[in-house]
Amino acid sequence: MKKITFVGLGAMGAPMAHRLIDHGFDVTLYDVNQSSCRAFEGKQAKIAASASDAVNDADAVITMLPNDAAVADFYLGECGIISIALKKPTLIDCSTISVETTRKVARAAAASGIQIVDAPVSGGPGAAAKGSLSFMLGGSDNTVARVLPLLQPMGDKITHVGTNGCGQAAKICNNMLAAIIMAGTAEALALGVKNGLDPALLSKVIQTSSGGSFLAERWNPWPGVQADAPSSNAFQGGFQLQLMLKDLALALSCAQSTNAFTPLGSLSKNLYDLVSSLPAIESLDTQNVLRLDFSYIQTLYHAHY
Repeated sequence: MKKITFVGLGAMGAPMAHRLIDHGFDVTLYDVNQSSCRAFEGKQAKIAASASDAVNDADAVITMLPNDAAVADFYLGECGIISIALKKPTLIDCSTISVETTRKVARAAAASGIQIVDAPVSGGPGAAAKGSLSFMLGGSDNTVARVLPLLQPMGDKITHVGTNGCGQAAKICNNMLAAIIMAGTAEALALGVKNGLDPALLSKVIQTSSGGSFLAERWNPWPGVQADAPSSNAFQGGFQLQLMLKDLALALSCAQSTNAFTPLGSLSKNLYDLVSSLPAIESLDTQNVLRLDFSYIQTLYHAHY
């Protein structure tokens, strides 16, 4: 598959599309916000004026869209590509959406004789630019084998976790756990500081003991402990607090629909909701609020000193 259409050129989609172009794929780009295509001026890529124009000659279509509604509209809407695509391209959805919507799209694709893989990612814009994303794939063995050459320029950790919808389930589980671990790390650091501990020394103890984690080591929520962490940059950058709230909502919805018991997930969602309503947020401009990292949960504990 050489003719690739990439749809959704936001913070994640743009660097992913750049990777495909740089690796020699024949890429057509589309975004409902045409200004997002300007960063590709001078690149060896075509810019489509509409979704139908984007997909008509594609061997594969990759989407990176913001939510369930956008994915459902693109694939299943009045002009959804499942019904209008002439070549029946292989579909790869890298969006983070609900398992329910993913499986609904997969059923519609199967009914039209189209192969599809859900392929949500982990790693953030930096990893996307470096080609070091993690992909969690849901789909048939044959379809996954077909799409691997397209994903390898964008990610170096690619795991086939099951049938359609399982990729989304894996992403939701991972992000729920990340939210829980970040909240626990912030709480432990706040408790330690309350009792006279230096947060940097406590972080060192945690990381060399049973409480250690990737987040404590690489994404420490206490400002000043780790120079390149979002917490040391006014909590800007990293993984957006608003996206974590979205992913926690997806996790709890998934849990409810499958009767799964997720008390820590529910508690974490409540804590992050509290963080998003802190008075300090009201003093920030809209752009800075949108860029707040989920480690901002540390400030919830500061508010109770």
